[in-house]
Formats: sequence, C-alpha cells, structure tokens
Amino acid sequence: MLDLPVLLPDALDGRDQCVQRLTNTLTGSPGLDRVHLVDAADGAPARLCMHYDPATTNVARIRTLAESAGSSLTEQFRHVLWSVSGVNHVRKARTVAEALRRIDCVAEAEVAVGLVRIEFDRSRVDEARLRELLAKHDVTVRDADRDGHAGHDHADGDDGHEGGEHNHGGPFGERSELIFAIASGVLWVTGFLLDVTGAAGDGVLTATFIVAGLFGGYFTLREAIESIRNGRFEIDFLMLVAAAGAAALGKWEEGALLLALFSIGHALEGYAMGRARRAIEALAELAPSTAIVRDDAGEREVPVEQLRLGDIVVIKPNERIPADGFVIAGTSSVNQAPLTGESIPVDKIPVADAPDALADPDRVAAASRLFSGTINGAGQLDLQVTRLSGDSTVAKLAKMVREAETQASPTQRFTDRFERIFVPAVIALVVVVLVVGPLVGSSWSESFYRAMAVLVAASPCALAIATPSAVLAAVARAGQLGVLVKGGGPLENLGTLRAIAFDKTGTLTEGRPRLTDVVAADGVEELDLLSVAVAVESRSDHPLAGAIVRDGRERLGSRATPEASAVTAITGRGVRAIVDGQEVLIGNAALFEDNGGIDPAITAQLDELQASGRTIMIVKQGEQFLGVIGLMDTPRPDARDAIAALQGVGIRRAVMLSGDHQLVAESIARQVGLTDAWGDLMPEDKVAAIERLRTEEGKVAMVGDGVNDAPALAHATVGIAMGAAGSDVALETADIALMGDDLTKLPIVIGLSRKASAIIRQNLYLSLGMVAFLIPATIVGFVGIGPAVVFHEGSTLVVVGNALRLLGYRKNNPDPPTLKELD
Repeated sequence: MLDLPVLLPDALDGRDQCVQRLTNTLTGSPGLDRVHLVDAADGAPARLCMHYDPATTNVARIRTLAESAGSSLTEQFRHVLWSVSGVNHVRKARTVAEALRRIDCVAEAEVAVGLVRIEFDRSRVDEARLRELLAKHDVTVRDADRDGHAGHDHADGDDGHEGGEHNHGGPFGERSELIFAIASGVLWVTGFLLDVTGAAGDGVLTATFIVAGLFGGYFTLREAIESIRNGRFEIDFLMLVAAAGAAALGKWEEGALLLALFSIGHALEGYAMGRARRAIEALAELAPSTAIVRDDAGEREVPVEQLRLGDIVVIKPNERIPADGFVIAGTSSVNQAPLTGESIPVDKIPVADAPDALADPDRVAAASRLFSGTINGAGQLDLQVTRLSGDSTVAKLAKMVREAETQASPTQRFTDRFERIFVPAVIALVVVVLVVGPLVGSSWSESFYRAMAVLVAASPCALAIATPSAVLAAVARAGQLGVLVKGGGPLENLGTLRAIAFDKTGTLTEGRPRLTDVVAADGVEELDLLSVAVAVESRSDHPLAGAIVRDGRERLGSRATPEASAVTAITGRGVRAIVDGQEVLIGNAALFEDNGGIDPAITAQLDELQASGRTIMIVKQGEQFLGVIGLMDTPRPDARDAIAALQGVGIRRAVMLSGDHQLVAESIARQVGLTDAWGDLMPEDKVAAIERLRTEEGKVAMVGDGVNDAPALAHATVGIAMGAAGSDVALETADIALMGDDLTKLPIVIGLSRKASAIIRQNLYLSLGMVAFLIPATIVGFVGIGPAVVFHEGSTLVVVGNALRLLGYRKNNPDPPTLKELD
C-alpha cells in the first residue's frame, strides 16, 4: 500500500475526483489485479492498495508506476476556488456553471453567489483562458488572487474589493444593477404620478414608461440571452416575454412595472444573499494583517504573509493572535470564541520544551496551543509559529466554508430538476391560453394579456432561491458558532437524524485518562510491574500509554526503568515489545485470548476493575503474568447535559462505540445518559456498527476525533469531528466539524439544522403555493400583470427574508423544531 498524500499531495480521501482517475489509470496495468482506496485510520493517511501478480511484476515497478501516474495527474489537473463579481443570484450561478461544464477541458464546475469552483485539465487550458470565458458571462475574478502550486491547490481571490474596478457590464460596476433598478422604479413612480395628476400627455407618459422598462430590463435581457445561448429558458426570459406582451397591447405602464419590480427584486435578493456571504467572509478576516516578530535585531512589525515557521511572535494584551503556534513564554487567557465558539476564555501556559514542541507541534497540549484570529487576554505571550498564514486553521476554515457554498443540497438538486421541467411547461401553458381563449369567446387581446399574466404568475423565482438562501444563512451562522458545515447535504441530513453514534475516548470522555489501579500478581512487586509497563508504553503515542507513563513515573519516583526495544502496536489490542531479553505483552483481554489465554488467578481482578468502569491493561513478561493496570477516563462534564439536549431536539438513539470492555462501556453510558453502549469493538467493528444503525434508523451521525475514527465517520450519513481546530485530518474528513471540544455545540447545530430544514420547507410551500394560487387567478382574469408581479416579487423577498432569520439563530434557542414537527 502507498500513502495517498505521497501520490496526490492534496487528496486526503476518495471524494477527490483525481483519486478515481488514479485508480482507473492503474487498474488493468500489467500484473495489477485490483486497485482500491483504504480510508485513513489510526492516525495513518488514506492509502492506495494494489493487488498484484508476483510472477508478472514487483513492488518496485508498481511503486514507480503509481508515483508516475500520481505525478502526472497532479501536474495535469488543477482546482481553483475564486471569489468573483457578477454572480449575484442563483439563476446566474446556474447558467455560468452549465456554461463551464460544457467545456471539454473542465472536469467539474460549481458556481454559487460570488464564488466559482473549477477543476480543469491544465494541459488543455490555463487560468487566463478560464477567466476570459467567465468574462464573456460578465463574471470577473476578484483581484489579489494568490498563486498556488500545481495540482490540487485552491487559488482564493481576495474578497475585499467591490466597486467600479470589477465591472458588472454597467457604468457603476457591481452596483450597476441596483442603480438601474432604483432608476427604473423612480421613473415608473414618476410616470404614474404624471398620469394620475394629468400633468403630462400620452407621449410623455409612454416615453417615461419605456425608459423605466429599459432601465429595469437591461440586466434581465442580458441574462435571458445568456440563458438561451446555454439552451435554457430561465425566469428572466419569461419576464421579458410578459413585459413585451404587455407593451404590444399598449399597456406600457404594466410592462414597465413588471421589469422595475423584477429588477428591484433581483437587486434586493443579491443584497440579502450578500449579507449572508459577508458573515462567511468575516471568518477570513479574523486574523490581523500584521505581526510583531522578535529576532536578534529586536522587534519589528511584518505582514502575516511573511511569517515563517519557527518565528517568535510577540502578542500584546487584548490583541488578536496573528498565527497558529504554541506559547513559549508568558501566561494569559485567550478568547477562542471567534474560532471555536467557546464562551469562556481558555488559560494558556508555555510548553515545557520548545524544540520538542516545534519538532511535533500536533502533539502540543491544548493549554499551550494558539490559533490565529483568537483574542489574547490581559497577559503578554510569546508565540512560536507552526503554520504559515495560508495554512492556518482559520484560513482553512474560511476556505472550506466558502467551498461549502458551492455544494448543492438534495432539496436544491430536486428544485433544479423541477425547474427544468416546469419552465417549458409554463411556456406550453401560455400557448394553450392563447389558443383556447378565442375559442371560448375571449378576444385575442384579452387572451394575450392573460397569457402574459400567466407567464409572470408561473415564474418560480421564489422557488429558485428558497433552498440556497436558507443553506447559505445556516452555514454562515454555524461558522459563527464555531461549527464547520460542509454544504447543504450534511446540513439537511443532520436536520433529519434520529440516531447518533459516539466514539468514547476524547468525545464523551475527557480523553485524559489517569492511572487508578496497579494490581500485581502473586509474587510480583507493584513497582516491578510499573517499571516494565512504563518502559514499553513510553515508546507509544496512545492516550492510555501517555497516562501510564505520566502517572507511573510519578509512582516510581527516582527508580530507573529498563530499556524496551522492538515495540510494535497491535491495532485494537495493545502492544508487543522486548524488555531484558523477554517478550512483553501489554493490552486488553482480547490480546491474550489470541496469545494463549489469561491466567485464571487474575481473571477475578479483571472483572472487578471492569465492573467499576476501569479500562484494564494486562501485563505479561515472558511466561509470567505481572498483573493488571486499571485506568479511568472520566466523562466530560458537559456530556450528560449534551445528551439530554440531543433528546430534546428529537434524537431518540444515542449509542457509544468503544474498543473497551462492554462493562466499561456500559459504566460510561450510564453516567452520561446514553441509550446504548457497544463495547469490545475493533475499528472495522465500528464500521459494521454504523452500517447496522443505518439499517435500523435510516440515517445516523458518527461523532469522533476525525483521525482514528475516519472509517466510521466516512460510513455514517453525517461524519462529525470534535476538536477540529487542531486537526487538519479532522477538517478534511468530516462532513461537520466542531472546532472546539465543547460537546454542547452538537445539539445547537442540530437545532440550527432542524430550523434550516423547517425554513426550507416553509419557503418551498410559500413559493409553490403562490404559483398555485396565481396561475388559475391569472387564467380566469382575477389577477392582472401588475398585481401578479407584486405577488411574485413579494413572495421572493419574503422567502429570502425568512431564510436570513437563520443568521440570528440563538445558541439557547428555546424552541428549535423537533423531528416530529419536520415529519
């Protein structure tokens, strides 16, 4: 097996299309029988597994082939994520995305309001050409684009510029559509007042309404032409036909009113969606632009982009922290709420050994870690930089939230498919009204007018914006609460969950076990047992090993420990090593069941410790059992309240998955209020447990640390990682990431997703209900073009306003919708 990051440096899992391309490229190569991906697990990255025929090829040849194929793909395909101007509403985003997808050299394209994400074959097209293609659709990539490296890098545009330099095809830049809409509205009102007061003749009135229609229809016409070029009849086209029809009947004021209100609705929709996007973009602006660096020459202020790994940064009281790193001097409390949503500042202390911490920054304790964008308290801190500004946690969070905007939810995909059928059906209905009207006694002009009114009534503007506006607002609000939600799919799935599975260690428990019991076998000294255990476990990075070493050395005092060699971890079981020339086994009961069984003399001690909730580690040296070590990982203080809150928002099954003995799992489960506890599980057993829950409950979420639980997270309907602020793997592999270790965020984000699902349904009911009311009302002549467009645009603005309520979702919302209400 070969590590995936070695072959495709930025593809961490199988969701990346280049992984599929790599497996397809290698499959069928001489001597290779099967090629597949093995998910990340136990801290190891995802790997490419290749089954081969030794008679035909060898490992060296396979490695060369895989590395060559991976290098070729990395060189050939590139991903970009650009902030753009000119995409101010969902319909334009859809049109631009379809235009990009028709280009042969573009493998994938997703467009959201203000964002474009493209994966393209760089051997056939370059970024400059893609920018030119976007420009043909009046879409401009924002300035200050950061150059990336070849392959899967994301080039992010700067979100900071708006105005005339980013021309949206009008004289006022991005504000052109809003200014044109206001001008259209003012002119229409002027014409209406002149008509009412009789202050102007018919020629002046007609000219005023025509100019009002020209201002209101300018951008509508451009987008309609663009849609037709892409083989689609969008809402813009229907509105233009209706306005032209009204004008043809001499009803200039109604045609102008239609275009004026439609353009004003567009502009307000863009403003509302922009408000939600600004909430997301604020994440990228958390970190300050400069930092104070201390070196041999003294202190100097530099841009954060110039910080290098190992630099010493001085953070003064009450200042924002400019980079990720760890404390090497000073103590203070840090407000991490901008990143993790924690309401209480966290105390920070220096690391014990700065060189060791710099060599392995991922193992630095949370009490010494600092993140860019968080706020220092009253004390001065010296920080040593461990990540460049573009790789900081807040930068990755902002990028991933922006990428989430381009991910369509299941409901959005449904409404898109519905519109593809509905719009042509509306055109057919209009033809029917035109033909049938004269046949039943109506005049041609009356039938034509009603047909144009039907066009307005049936235009699904509110339907088009109903889902993306709610998803965008909910994702933005979740980011403010310290939760990363990767798009509408996870958001909607989370809102309909009935079951959640939890990993035990570090999720439901503190993840900081302590040594509680040392029970030596007959004829064995307690300190001899401890010294062997400490010698072996000091060579392991498992959390239980750390507890044995830390607390064991404290009990040993000044006593020296022997040297351990040939230390080998046995996944899900324990560890094997050599001490004083003899094999040592340390692990759970399953390890010894596979290695000759357990001495009956200590079985009773095992049962007693496990019944009291202890995690046990049996120690055997050579042929002699030395005894048993008991450890206790206490439940998180907030775990019981979080589980109770989950039940309050409709979660009916909360299951713990643990590799510990069933008795230990049941003990923890009772303390935190879980409905089920499944113990004695290997990593592959956790995957099977998730599949079982999916079969029984339909959907299930898995909550873990995103590293050791990666396979289970991947198989769950929604994978949720805790404490993701310090883990790149957790950020990449999870569908939803709780940036901090606060378990109470889980019911909050589920409540938010429930609320979002309810608002999406409300919006769909409102938009479809308005269409269902207006179509027959216009057919029978009860509603004309003017009232129809007022209802039409009014419903669109109500839908967007309803979605924006999610931006104000409170942490302690007293009445999030329950699953029963959503059903």
